[in-house]
Amino acid sequence: MYKLLLRPLFFLFDPEKIHHFTFSLIKFTSKIPGFESLFKSLYVVNDKRLERKLFGLTFKNPVGLAAGFDKNAVLYKELANFGFGFIEIGTVTPKAQAGNPKKRLFRLKDDQGIINRMGFNNEGLEAAINQLKHNKGKLIIGGNIGKNTQTKPEDYTKDYLECFNALHPYVDYFVLNVSCPNVGSHAKLNDKDYLEELISAVQNANKSFEKQKPILLKIAPDLNTNQLDEIIELVADTKLDGVIASNTSMDRSGLKATEQQLNAIGNGGLSGQPIKEKSTKVVKYLSENSNKAFPIIGVGGVHSAQDALEKINAGADLIQVYTGFIYEGPRLIKAINQAILKES
Repeated sequence: MYKLLLRPLFFLFDPEKIHHFTFSLIKFTSKIPGFESLFKSLYVVNDKRLERKLFGLTFKNPVGLAAGFDKNAVLYKELANFGFGFIEIGTVTPKAQAGNPKKRLFRLKDDQGIINRMGFNNEGLEAAINQLKHNKGKLIIGGNIGKNTQTKPEDYTKDYLECFNALHPYVDYFVLNVSCPNVGSHAKLNDKDYLEELISAVQNANKSFEKQKPILLKIAPDLNTNQLDEIIELVADTKLDGVIASNTSMDRSGLKATEQQLNAIGNGGLSGQPIKEKSTKVVKYLSENSNKAFPIIGVGGVHSAQDALEKINAGADLIQVYTGFIYEGPRLIKAINQAILKES
């Protein structure tokens, strides 16, 4: 029904406007008596064989929703009814910010991709916490954290620490988002020396809590092998809990979209099918060259069960979807879980 009826209708409208409309629609229908149970019966796959135990957490299944979809943690309870094993909220910054000027979200329909330059638009730390207070441990939630756009370079770490300390009681794991191409001073966030400083500061903060939370790093898909070797070394040196591979890409090669179309869109991070192979190669390289020394969450271009299995076979322990969820609808999560069961 989604691909035949809803998606063609949704795709007639501006992507950002329809995103907010969809949130309202899901909220509304979930409040109708019986609809939550209906969604669960249609999409949730309950099977102990799907469980994954990583960094002290038990995921009921390995398919999660990537950050950027539910930025402000307003829909995670309703989205869980579509069968996700975990949901990552954010990117959350200390202060609310509007993000980059609109229009900033674009579909590449022929490529089954999306280009965005949202710029960490979110309602801020306090708004996210107020929403997460209602979770009460029922669903595994990841907290993807970043810095405010106007923050000075010398205060970047302070922003991450503010988010980390405030969100700590409310999320199950953290993701340091240092690879988004749509925020200022991108270069410093990818500097190895600075990353060591940032990770060390967050880990020291983690030790001040009675129960420590896993900390992961989200990396770009455009890194070369030397840079990926540095990531492997960084994870080993800092004892990070894992890596998310990958964020959006700046590469525009091989697209069906014309140069004229791309020029009209402008800059931004590319997600969806066009980055599938690129992100899978990153997963495979990290897994093989580290001898599976750390968990990897594979994300990027997962639009089918086969795409997910390719990520898993390449070395991913968990999978996340985002653009694939928009193009394929909630049946994608069920299809992936059913395919994993067939392989088990």
